[in-house]
Amino acid sequence: MQVTQVHIEGLLVLEPRVFADERGAFFESFNLARFREATGLDVDFVQDNHSVSHKGVLRGLHYQVAPHAQGKLVRVVRGAAWDVAVDIREGSATFGQWAAVELSAQNRMQFWIPEGFTHGFLALEDNTEFLYKTTAYWHGPSERTIRWDDPTLGVEWPLTGEPIISSKDAAASGWTRSSR
Repeated sequence: MQVTQVHIEGLLVLEPRVFADERGAFFESFNLARFREATGLDVDFVQDNHSVSHKGVLRGLHYQVAPHAQGKLVRVVRGAAWDVAVDIREGSATFGQWAAVELSAQNRMQFWIPEGFTHGFLALEDNTEFLYKTTAYWHGPSERTIRWDDPTLGVEWPLTGEPIISSKDAAASGWTRSSR
């Protein structure tokens, strides 16, 4: 597994070692011992989530507050997505900055998003299947949403038209230091 630190501390892109031949391909999508060795992280994943989205669906920007904050290891197993994480860690040198990576079934990359980040993605293809491993259970009262198009954050989404968003995401407030 190759691990790359993006420009925001804590965000990691993981690329598995793929064994391909005339039959197809094989790779370990997750191995706890290798994950810990490669990243230096000692996390426990407690929940897996799986979403399916049409092209143009935008989900986010979501997070949970402490004590139910979640770290997420995300990947796409079908289709492609533009995956975004925004640093909302008070005191962080990159507070309010965002990073994005294209995840796809073809590139097989994973994105580690630790606690203290809000997260969202845009489905770039129909039937995009997105998998999340989380370090905390979903807890409705702790969930927060920041508008995907908040001008203060300035996330650059590769949109080809108006995104398809949920009513919850449409009603989200803008980002402020008190969003936490």
